[in-house]
Amino acid sequence: MRRNRRVKIVATLGPASNNRATLAALFEAGADVFRINMSHTSHESMAETQAMIREIEQDYQRPIGILADLQGPKLRVGKFESGAMRLTEGDVVSFVRREVTDGSGRIHLPHPEIFEAIEPGHTLLLDDGKLRLSVVDASDVRIDAEVIVGGSLGSRKGVSLPDTVLPVSAMTEKDYADLEAACSTGVDWIALSFVQRAEDVAEAQKLVAGRAAVMAKIEKPSAVHELADIMKLADGIMVARGDLGVEMPVEKVPGLQKQITRAARNAGKPVVVATQMLESMISSPVPTRAEVSDVATAVFEGADAVMLSAESAVGKFPTEAVATMDRVAVEVERDPLYEAIIHAQNIYREATGIDAVSAAARTVANTLNLAAIVCYTSSGQSSIRAARERPPQPIVALTPVPATGRKLAIVWGLHCVLTGDPESVDDMVAKACRIALEEEFAQDDDQIIISAGLPFGKSGGTNMLRIARVGDGSHEQA
Repeated sequence: MRRNRRVKIVATLGPASNNRATLAALFEAGADVFRINMSHTSHESMAETQAMIREIEQDYQRPIGILADLQGPKLRVGKFESGAMRLTEGDVVSFVRREVTDGSGRIHLPHPEIFEAIEPGHTLLLDDGKLRLSVVDASDVRIDAEVIVGGSLGSRKGVSLPDTVLPVSAMTEKDYADLEAACSTGVDWIALSFVQRAEDVAEAQKLVAGRAAVMAKIEKPSAVHELADIMKLADGIMVARGDLGVEMPVEKVPGLQKQITRAARNAGKPVVVATQMLESMISSPVPTRAEVSDVATAVFEGADAVMLSAESAVGKFPTEAVATMDRVAVEVERDPLYEAIIHAQNIYREATGIDAVSAAARTVANTLNLAAIVCYTSSGQSSIRAARERPPQPIVALTPVPATGRKLAIVWGLHCVLTGDPESVDDMVAKACRIALEEEFAQDDDQIIISAGLPFGKSGGTNMLRIARVGDGSHEQA
């Protein structure tokens, strides 16, 4: 099965979709990667879901990616005896570390790390940003804050701190356990929530120890400020627009989405645009026009993947949501302006053989109007760099490593096929031509370009480019 688009689709699983029949329907509709939200998933359920996905993978003979999204720290106010407290604009309210039981109107904040880091002038956002306060005084045991935007504050509502870098890890004890369970189960990507600094990604990479790829979710202002350093350590990036839109003014999010998407592509790191892309399809079989435009914008920008959250996890129309996203992406990529828009971005190429070969493959394929680019890869890096060039030709990634094929399922434009290592140049060409023909990327007498970034057999082959003719197997050095 081949897709008719290059951008990939990530579908979140939940009660509406976590069964074998629906999983298969989601894959057929266009899902390339399945996201498991560890906030709502037990280790036993995750293992069952992983097993079902691997069965579907065998049925369709195509690698499918699995992304486990860690919950991260959840900051919340305590409980109110009355169930809620009214905050009035202009009033100064007090947050305290000790639990409040006397009905004095103070707010219990059971997070000592907040008291350690917050300073006068910092902003406190409560209940997904619906209430806004400005800190006027702070100590180790009490925070006084003026209410800027008031309203009713319920028990256990969330707290966001856009100006404060907390002295805590991006991972809780639950996240440590979930990460280990996910890696042991065999997921392909770990999405790290609450990233504040590059050190958070370094910690996750150390714990993962190469068993999966690490995706940093950009959802905090401090992560935006440290994006370049985070990008160096992460294997992929997610533009988590939900929390990002809470902690920063919503009007800044579209520009940040573009900046992060372009920075990730320039770094050669897969980037996923997420949150509320087809939100109305939770309860409606059709999206709004604005949602369609939102998905289209991410595709035009050259994102590697677009993601569905509640739409496919708890919505009434999970398969329809995936199919809709697929149709939108296909139409955008057919648009006459698409190629010009994504190639208007200048990418920085490092002085490495892999970047030189990737750029050369795209140039040769365009100049000779070749049918496809076929890339042999073991770790996946050569295919990711080839995809970064965003060529108009399809890219067929051939790998002997199942984990690599599954990881690459999230990368723009890559059609992954599992195959053994070639034994010689002739074998390399024969395999590439046969698979390009079988997977319907080329016809007899079409020409393809083959990239090999690994040595094989006695003939070498590092950073080799070959132009081959499908059918007769003739080939020449590019």
